[in-house]
Formats: sequence, C-alpha cells, structure tokens
Amino acid sequence: FCKLLFVPNFVPGLQDTVLQITDANAALLKSEYAARTEKELPVLGRWFPKDAVRENIVEARFLDVILYSREQIIEENKAMGEPDDGVRAPWGIVSVKPQSIDTEIPMEPITMMRNALGVELGGSGVPMVREEYAKSVEFWSRHGRVQ
Repeated sequence: FCKLLFVPNFVPGLQDTVLQITDANAALLKSEYAARTEKELPVLGRWFPKDAVRENIVEARFLDVILYSREQIIEENKAMGEPDDGVRAPWGIVSVKPQSIDTEIPMEPITMMRNALGVELGGSGVPMVREEYAKSVEFWSRHGRVQ
C-alpha cells in the first residue's frame, strides 16, 4: 500500500531533517509526548530543535515522496472519521521528506509502533516486523530528527 519515490531536491534552501548524534550535540536532544493530529494517540518523540543545531544542518539533496494507495487512504480516513474526499487517483502523496540520501531512511521506532496499533488509533494497521524494527533502532540510536 506504500511506495517511495526519490527525486533530486528542487527546492533551494530546503534542509535535511536528520542529523547524526555526536558527543557535541547529544545534550541538545529534546523529547515530548505528541500526536500528529487530535485523533491520534500521543507518542514519545525525540528531536533536535532546529535553532540549536542550525549550523550543522545541510541542504537536502533528495526528496523522499511517500505515496499511499487510494485504498489505504480511504481505510485510514474512514477509521479516523474523516469524510471521503472524492479523489479517486490510484495513489496519493502522504508525506515528502527532505534528506541527503536517495534511499529509504528507516521509519522511526515509535512510528512503527504507532502503525502497528491499527488505523483506528492513527496507525496504518501494518504489523511490526522484528528485523525492520531492529534496523530502525540501530539507525535512530545514532541519528535524531531536526524540527
């Protein structure tokens, strides 16, 4: 139900949203319980405040365009009580992530957990795969989101 499309970044000044954790910046990481929408359950997130790491952020080289199948969009909207938007294109853009590599960055562990909760709680209903979760933990133990 999900496809990724990587394209060169065509937006001048658009910054990468992932930063490697170092001894120099680890103390700058923040955490907070937050929901992406009022209908989702809040989950614990971790990030670098953009103002605190501004000098270390590079311009993104690629855009990771995340597409969901129309069926998945309809299922998630229905579960969240959203009306049918009438769009019938076979795929819809659900996110665009600026980044410096042209391959998939692992989904954050907490996002994998949220997705496994089911669509009625704000996830996608995709079961967790232990090996993919381990890859995610390995990557995100060494990196933080910038926001």
